[in-house]
Amino acid sequence: MRRFFKVFLGIFPIMFMADLTLGETPLKEASFYQSLEKDFVQCKLCFRRCVIAKNKKGFCRVRENRDGKLYSLVYGKIYSWQVAPIEKDGMYHLLPGAKLLALATASCNFRCKHCHNWRLTQVGPQDISYQEYSPEEVGEIAKRRGAKVISGTINEPTIFYEYFYDIAKIAKEKGLKVQFHTNGSVSSEPLKLLLKYIDGVVVDLKGFTQKFYREISSAELEPVLECLKTIKEEGVHLEITNLVIPTINDDLEDIRRMCIWIRENLGEDTPLHFTRFSPDYKLTHLPPTPIEILEKAQKIACESGLRYVYIGNVPGHKYNSTFCPKCTRRLIHRIHFAVLANHIKNGRCKFCQEEIYGIWD
Repeated sequence: MRRFFKVFLGIFPIMFMADLTLGETPLKEASFYQSLEKDFVQCKLCFRRCVIAKNKKGFCRVRENRDGKLYSLVYGKIYSWQVAPIEKDGMYHLLPGAKLLALATASCNFRCKHCHNWRLTQVGPQDISYQEYSPEEVGEIAKRRGAKVISGTINEPTIFYEYFYDIAKIAKEKGLKVQFHTNGSVSSEPLKLLLKYIDGVVVDLKGFTQKFYREISSAELEPVLECLKTIKEEGVHLEITNLVIPTINDDLEDIRRMCIWIRENLGEDTPLHFTRFSPDYKLTHLPPTPIEILEKAQKIACESGLRYVYIGNVPGHKYNSTFCPKCTRRLIHRIHFAVLANHIKNGRCKFCQEEIYGIWD
């Protein structure tokens, strides 16, 4: 029986069911791992390369060694889903205003102290409830709800790689677009395989120092930079979000270095979103990001040569909208996640015919 109630959390509502068991869906053997001696295995899905003993789980909590084989504990299990505007997922240059089916499982392979969805990302799959859906059912739900895009988001989608990969393949067969919102930690081989079925990726570039990644997210910066370059090399639409946290990653020189790196390695057309932090999880002692800091970051990004730079989580701000980099006219008028007008025609500015980076139909 699919009984559930809503708990509003982070940017998306989380759907919980009454039954907390792991359900009847057979476990799915994981992709991208190596068998070792004495029933150990090594996962090769993300940069951590976890070596996992028998009956133990990896750092992500959702990949478990059972008798020398690695299994996904979340295949077919959705812990959170919602139909929302695509802009809510940090994607502005792919079908503006389209409906998005956003879905997530449980846990994460980062331990971000500022996570807004920590009740989902910082627990194991056995700790919260879910609904069971096959990849085919996910595609059918998207079509019924009028969604043009399916996104793996909220928690790290690559930790439910096998499930999302199958969802993406079926979604493409149904004529849907597919994207995912990631921390950028997935390894190159699985990433390239997945990107064959992906239209767009939003990467959270959480900061631009190794110190930030290690102290705030228990992670590493370099794998994220490599992931960004791989997405660009594979020709998949890419956008970047950077949550600006007061006193933690708001150094303007670090932001300048990040913007120059983006321009030199990913291109001047790569959309960059500076988003406002609000206190949560283990950083409730910090204030919200001052808007003037976001505006300084936006100015630095433009001075560094980036052509599409946004300010997010500040409803009504001028830079919620998209402007033509040539004639400077407003092309897409947004207020927060709502698209009020769109003057991009056949991929070009309606006013001066400048080509605008994105996927518009």
